[in-house]
Amino acid sequence: MNIFRRKSVADLQSEALTDHSLKRVLGPLNLILLGIGCTIGAGIFVLTGHVAAATAGPGVILSYVLAGLASIFAAFCYSEFASLVPMSGSAYTYSYATMGELFAWIIGWDLILEYAVGGMTVAIGWSGHFNELMKSVGIHLPPQLTAAYGATVTLADGSSATAWFNLPAVFIVAATTTLLVIGIKESARFNNIIVFVKLAVIGVFVVGALHAINPANWHPFIPAAIPPGPDHPDGAFGWSGVFHGAGTVFFAYIGFDAVSTAAQEAKNPQRDMPIGIIGSLLVCTVLYILVAAIATGVVPYAELGGDAPIVYAAQKAGMSNWISILIDLGIVAGLSSVIMVLLMGQSRVFWSMSRDGLLPEFINRVHPKFKTPWITSIITGVVVAFFSATFTLGEAGELCSIGTLLAFVIVCISVLVLRVREPHHIRTFRTPAIWFVAPAGAISAFILMYKLPGITWLRLIVWFVIGMVLYFTYSVNHSKLRDKTP
Repeated sequence: MNIFRRKSVADLQSEALTDHSLKRVLGPLNLILLGIGCTIGAGIFVLTGHVAAATAGPGVILSYVLAGLASIFAAFCYSEFASLVPMSGSAYTYSYATMGELFAWIIGWDLILEYAVGGMTVAIGWSGHFNELMKSVGIHLPPQLTAAYGATVTLADGSSATAWFNLPAVFIVAATTTLLVIGIKESARFNNIIVFVKLAVIGVFVVGALHAINPANWHPFIPAAIPPGPDHPDGAFGWSGVFHGAGTVFFAYIGFDAVSTAAQEAKNPQRDMPIGIIGSLLVCTVLYILVAAIATGVVPYAELGGDAPIVYAAQKAGMSNWISILIDLGIVAGLSSVIMVLLMGQSRVFWSMSRDGLLPEFINRVHPKFKTPWITSIITGVVVAFFSATFTLGEAGELCSIGTLLAFVIVCISVLVLRVREPHHIRTFRTPAIWFVAPAGAISAFILMYKLPGITWLRLIVWFVIGMVLYFTYSVNHSKLRDKTP
């Protein structure tokens, strides 16, 4: 067994020119909006309040700055790879061409975790906002059907009960999966409309809440550290809390990573992929910092731990009830596009790994009419729907972040390896100051990984062990490179 066999960059480039199984219909604006559609979601509308209340206080603003800094380094590396190897699979494909099959499997298996858990996290957040929206118009869903299995919920009469499963989360995953099966062009159009809606909603919140900022709510900007205890097993607040918060909200920057999975569906990937990746990241970073600053300025950070913190902040800012309903409606719509893009990224990684023989070949089929990887889309949707019904928001967000960070570490290292090993390739986009940017990206991402709780690392290790068992019992013997000269 040659577990370090590599795919040739030249072969991948040739395949990109001749493989028309997926439609190339996405232009630069589509890709930017795809990135914004995925990036502006649970991070800005849900995790901002969660991290402020439980981990970083007003220092959540710095958490977004740190996560954005690590992301921009990785974004440059992703852009070079996406323009050089314009194929589906994102970091999985890049690793296959640089570090070999074993590393490609590790990162592909990690991406499965990243996108699936990301979709799960946003679906849980969508459920919370949808439930609040229904309440605002006089519709009350059964509490047992709006929370994770086993969670304690409060009934209308004030008594407590145990939740069965999260039905709204299952519904939205099923709806977006159906849209992805129908077609990428239709999905992109839906995403474009939703992006404009959610940007309008953010604009309404910023303008309407700006006057209500009380600078006293930003003091102390970084609350005093709390040592580990029953309520905070890993401690909270202080600078450690800011870094922990950065690791958690890093989930919010998964959007540009998802853009790279659409390289095989871009019209001119060499030119358009860097525009989509870097452009969407810059826009979203500014919006994250702005919304976090306003939310923590309007409301004391300890009050932002609910399911709909931005709506809560809007209400505290004195915005009328109909504006709060409008914001919640925009958030519900916006989170829908995030789920769709994450599930799209997951299905494309699955499809790429199956195409290479590392996963069963039957899931590599493209729908004859819609030209989409429909089997992988349906499998992804079923799995994500199941876990969305049973997990809590905090658990899912941290697990997704560690998967994203690991992908960033490997991509930043891989782009350096390829520069040294194969410098002759023509690169339409080159990572600037690569000997600083790539190591800085890998190191900063690893630091944020290190700051995540021990239980998150344990879950990652368990997932890694399962992946290794699958690789050595199935994938290594079915790889399409197994009969080729190392």
